[in-house]
Amino acid sequence: MNIRFYKFQGAGNDFILVDNRQNTVNHQNPALISRLCNRRFGIGGDGMMFLQDRPGYDFEMIYYNADGQPSSMCGNGGRCIVAFAKLLGIISTETNFLAVDGPHYAKISASGDWVSLQMIDVNEINRDGEAYVLNTGSPHYVAVTTGLNEKDVYHDGYAIRNNDTYRAKGINVNFAEPSGDGYFVRTFERGVEDETYACGTGVTAVAIAMAKQNHLTGKVNTPIKVLGGNLNIRFETDGTHYKNIFLEGPAELVFSGEIEV
Repeated sequence: MNIRFYKFQGAGNDFILVDNRQNTVNHQNPALISRLCNRRFGIGGDGMMFLQDRPGYDFEMIYYNADGQPSSMCGNGGRCIVAFAKLLGIISTETNFLAVDGPHYAKISASGDWVSLQMIDVNEINRDGEAYVLNTGSPHYVAVTTGLNEKDVYHDGYAIRNNDTYRAKGINVNFAEPSGDGYFVRTFERGVEDETYACGTGVTAVAIAMAKQNHLTGKVNTPIKVLGGNLNIRFETDGTHYKNIFLEGPAELVFSGEIEV
């Protein structure tokens, strides 16, 4: 069969998207998804998403990592599927959709290329030595560092993701360095098992962890630079609980086509 696909990117985080409202694609096929995400033998992407109907919501987001396995929440993927829903005419400027970590609200610009995605509330932040560990829809390890431009993120991130503490379930590893009014962030992602150009839940985790470290309260706005561009995170906090968390940034169609499978 032929699958019609759309390739989107959000700050360099790229995804294959499929309109599966008619349930024409059986996506419980890790080998197929892994092949399609392969950058040499397939379309190429950090992950693959299927947009499906779900009663009570505008749509449901079904997400798989590049290894073909079901994933926890992907923030940049969530922003891209909102742009995809607008392209398909399902939504206009606002949406409520369902993802693996629950309902999400989002707003999209009239031009369709800037998305503000509400993330889940965060009420627990743990420590692992000097690092912070928290869940923003996916589990994240946040470490402050220096010389991030030159850092071997693959080597160092791989070592943390596969240590005795995190090997079984995996964790996304974020390295953050102060930059201007915000931070420069690089991320090693589980499931991709490599550094990616951006990680939405990761930069969200960094913004919250740094607010915790700096004892910030009230309304907090944190610009973050990643390899693929610029993102922004805003939220409200009393220093312990983090709510009304929005991940904001670009979401753009790269190309579309059909592939025989």
